[in-house]
Amino acid sequence: MPEIHSRIARRRGRVRSAAVAAAALALAATALSACGDAGATITRLTVGTPGPDPYTLVANTDKTDVKHRPQAGGTKTGDSPGLYGGTRQTSTCDQRKLVAFLQANPEKAKAWAAVQGIPVSDIPRYVSRLTPVLLRTDTLVTNHGYHDGKATAAPAVLQAGMGVLINGYGVPTVKCNCGNPLTRPKEKISSGKVSYTGRSWPGFTKRNVTEIKPRDSRKGTIESFVLVDPEATMGFERPRATEGESDGPPTELPATETEVPTSDSPAPTDSGLDSPTVDSPGPESPGTGSPGTETPSPEVSSGSPGVPSENPGTGGGDPGTGGGIEQPGGATQGPVSLPPSEEPAPTVS
Repeated sequence: MPEIHSRIARRRGRVRSAAVAAAALALAATALSACGDAGATITRLTVGTPGPDPYTLVANTDKTDVKHRPQAGGTKTGDSPGLYGGTRQTSTCDQRKLVAFLQANPEKAKAWAAVQGIPVSDIPRYVSRLTPVLLRTDTLVTNHGYHDGKATAAPAVLQAGMGVLINGYGVPTVKCNCGNPLTRPKEKISSGKVSYTGRSWPGFTKRNVTEIKPRDSRKGTIESFVLVDPEATMGFERPRATEGESDGPPTELPATETEVPTSDSPAPTDSGLDSPTVDSPGPESPGTGSPGTETPSPEVSSGSPGVPSENPGTGGGDPGTGGGIEQPGGATQGPVSLPPSEEPAPTVS
């Protein structure tokens, strides 16, 4: 009899051990699931705001009261006519000054180039192939700053009217008022847990926040962008890698300015744009341009055109709002006259 009792006890011990192990596995799975569904904090950056960890400070790059694009929200393709705006024969981004600043600050230049996926020596050519425009929709990006000798990265929504440099596939690449590199949102954000920080602006709504994806790489780079003036009274073409001096004549507005959207599409799935807002105080051959396709409600995808590696980090506090801070130096100069650089084709997910 003692031997029988001993065997039963051993079996009961094994059962209890298995139950404990199963419970531990269940807890671990729950924890991993919770991590995978983690929310994010998206920083709103108003016109004139440098934002967290600026590389430099530049004034007069943004414009207030830009008339918003009627078709906003969801995901738009970088070659969509009227997606971007600008003032004809005028540029608000001084690319020559940006290059000079980075050349004078080698540590920042190293971090900046790493985000863009290029060698430091290629910065002048790379910047010369970008095109200055104004955002016409509140736009979701990853904003890369510089803090304590390292690049930082954090999701941000840039207010319409902010000046940016876009690459040959139509994706925002540089924030003009601070020189920060920009890339596409690099991760999914749980729509149930996202929060917004930073000062809001009149008309801000999460449903109209837009993500911009690159033009299909099989079409090649964009030859000319169809822009709209800030008041939305005319359209015009700006050849890629020019700063306004080669802008085409005034034309009629793109059809996107007069067409009524077929439906009130929801914000992008898993982009975090459907959640409650939490306020806090304050050698390349150009391709042929063609109208891009627009998808009303895609997922936020990872990756950014031409960025094989990014330096992770978190942004710091928002310095505040205003008209920008003037950087020492002369007035805006003409376009950078340098040979073209090779622009990596984007990976469209």
